[in-house]
Amino acid sequence: MPPDRFAVLTDAAIDVLAEEGMRALTHRAVDRRAALPEGTTSAYFRTRKALIEAVVRRIADLDRLDLEAGQLPGDPRNPAPVLTDIGAMAATVARVLDRWMSEGRNRTLARYACLLEATHHPEIRTILAYGDASRAQATAMLAAAGAPEPRQAGSHLVACVDGLLFDRLAGAGARTAPPPGTEANRADLTVALTGVLRGLLGPPAGAPPT
Repeated sequence: MPPDRFAVLTDAAIDVLAEEGMRALTHRAVDRRAALPEGTTSAYFRTRKALIEAVVRRIADLDRLDLEAGQLPGDPRNPAPVLTDIGAMAATVARVLDRWMSEGRNRTLARYACLLEATHHPEIRTILAYGDASRAQATAMLAAAGAPEPRQAGSHLVACVDGLLFDRLAGAGARTAPPPGTEANRADLTVALTGVLRGLLGPPAGAPPT
């Protein structure tokens, strides 16, 4: 399949998922959203499961690009310096999260729709394993910063990040937090992430016991 056609169809499917929910995801709905002739989507993705798998791959690819563009410390694919200052690290992660709440909002909502679908259809759960990559990156970032248990800390950080995202997009945070895409939102996220990272990294070396 041509890469541009894959992107057009999966991006249209992401928008359908985000705006209308999993039940609305059909081949015809994607054709309409992409403004393509009826039958185009089914020609490339013969089954609904194949379409969902393609959506997950697209989400994973776009998330990875955002993470790389965010220059997260500890990522061996970019030259970002290791950050030992928790506030600077939190601000870096906050910028990525803010993007996932603003420009990437539909993608984030589509990701949650796919995750919920997997709870009812275990056969597609394996295609959602792309979350392992974000845990690996979080582990590398925290290991570089000196976390005593980086693998565990990385898993906990991803869980906290997912909680922040869900709260801001679908929970009470959607009503009370600053608007996504603003400096105020990034500052608020930085405060939350500073507390999380401080707990995961533990006290600085040589710090007196509390």
